This record gives sequence, structure tokens and C-alpha cells, in this order.
Amino acid sequence: MRRKLARPTSLATVLTLTFLTAACGTSTTTEHASAPRSGHYPVSLTNCGVEVTFAAPPQRVALLESASVSILSALGVLDSVVVRAGAFPPEYYDDETNAALREIPSLGEDLDASGHLRISAETIIEQGPDLVLGLPDGVSREGLADVGITALVHPTLCPSGVETTTFDDVYDLVTTYGRIFDRRAAATELVASLRKRVSDVAKAVAGSPRRTAAVLYPTVGGGTVYAYGNESMAHPQLETAGFTNVYGDVDDRVFEVTLEDLVDRNPDVLVLLHSDGAPEAVKAAVTDLPGADALKAVRDDAVLVQLFNFTEPPTPLAVDGLERIHHRFGTGS
Repeated sequence: MRRKLARPTSLATVLTLTFLTAACGTSTTTEHASAPRSGHYPVSLTNCGVEVTFAAPPQRVALLESASVSILSALGVLDSVVVRAGAFPPEYYDDETNAALREIPSLGEDLDASGHLRISAETIIEQGPDLVLGLPDGVSREGLADVGITALVHPTLCPSGVETTTFDDVYDLVTTYGRIFDRRAAATELVASLRKRVSDVAKAVAGSPRRTAAVLYPTVGGGTVYAYGNESMAHPQLETAGFTNVYGDVDDRVFEVTLEDLVDRNPDVLVLLHSDGAPEAVKAAVTDLPGADALKAVRDDAVLVQLFNFTEPPTPLAVDGLERIHHRFGTGS
């Protein structure tokens, strides 16, 4: 029996796991974040059921998640980030973005065993941000609002009210950031580029024999294996790449699975997600399980290991992840 996770961000929270390569448009633009334009503000939006209003572009951003980096960089507003905390794997970003991240003072990468960032509200407040991207456990948006700090959580990581995820969620998030930071033209250009890249993969696999796949998050060293159902970004990612998600009948984002169930569904391809550690260890966490050799994907070595944000949550990095899946398994690759 599968146990639905009430808060699937326990695998990889909005703080450390969520959240481009040069192909994903991460190079900065010539516009500067400190140039507000009259007539554009106020900008209001609803985030996790809370109405948020910006009277001007954010000037002092505290970056507590990796999910936003790709968009901030592509829109040319990464220079509005004054402090960061958590993990920002360099594999996600181009050289220019990584160089910019290294220049941003870090409050640390103190993570617990499940990958959650450990930081106090007081430490955040001391930095004087006007916008916080990501909410660590134990830090509430209400507490930050009491001292005049706005907080945003990735929309698909809200605790409730989240619908089935699609690539439209990627485009919508880029558009939202374009509004918040007054970079509408750059956001429109980025969305057009992302749409084309997704369309190019879909066209490349059109008419090809359809195979099956599963996206898993294994526990290195032994333990629970998680799979991604039809409410996750993994589902449209697999569908666009020409695969049928063997867990596409499960109306969850992420849930526990047994090896027996995985063998019963027997996918042709496995995509294994991880937040840290060596890819070989992540792969072994599945392939070394007793009985795993009954899996066609294991016997054929049709296994791709990639960092979590290349699939979840929906950001431009998920388009990178789509292309990585197509490159590894697609027709003619």
C-alpha cells in the first residue's frame, strides 16, 4: 500500500532542492534591477492563497531556494539578491551565473539529513531583505510579514490548492517574475524560447514507438524509494519525451513505492533523481536492491541519474531535464 506524502517537499524542499545551463538562457541581460519604471506598480498576485503586493521591484532579495536562480539570471535581476542560504549545485547553471552566485554572501548550507535548510527567522530578518524566496521549516511568512518582509513559495510547492503540473507552470512562473521585477519583455522572450525547446523535443519523438518510464527518488544507503505520479512535473516531462509514465495512473505528486510494485510495472527506462552525492551511489540505490535485475531498465542499463531540479519543481531547469532525457533515450540519440 502506498502512503501519500502530505508534503512532498520533504524529498527536496523549496529551500535546497528547488530550484540552467547556457542553453536555458541563464546569461544576464544588460538591464539593472534597480531601475523601476513608473506605471507598472503596484503588482499584486496570489501565492499559496495569500495576496502579495509589490510597490516597486525588490531590491534586497534573500535567496533561500535554488529554484529561482535560473529565472532571476535570465531576466537580469540576480544582482538584486543580497544574501543566499542552502545548496546551489553548479551543474544547474552556466559559468556566468555560478560566478554571480559565488559573489553573493552565504548564510550557510546547514542542512539536516533530509535536505532541509536549518536557519532561524532572526538570521533572515537581520539581513534586511524586502523579499524572501523560499521558506525554511520553522519560518512563517506571517512572521516575516510582521516586520515588512514579503515571502514567496514556488506555487507547486504550496501545501494545498495545487493542480496537476504542466509546462505551463514553467511559463507562468517566468511571467510572474517578469511582472514582479518589471522585466516583462525579457520574460516574454524567455517563455518563447522555452516553448520552442519543449516543442522541438515533442516533434522529434512524434511517431516513434512509445516506451514506458518511471521517475524515482531513491534513498541512498537503503530505505524508501519514491515515485512521481501524474500531479508531478515528471509526468508531462516523460509524456513530452515520448514515454508513458508507468505511475501515470496515480493522482499524487510523489509517493512511496516498493520494488515489487516497480517490477510489476516494469518500465523500459528509469530516471533517478537526487539532491547530492555521487550519481553512481544513487544508481546503485536501485540497481543493487535484491531483485532489481528483474527490471528491464536495469538489465538494459537504461537508467539516467540527474539532479532533482532538472525535473522538479517546474522551472526552466525542467526544460533542461526534458532535453537531457531526450538526449539519453530519445530516437536517434
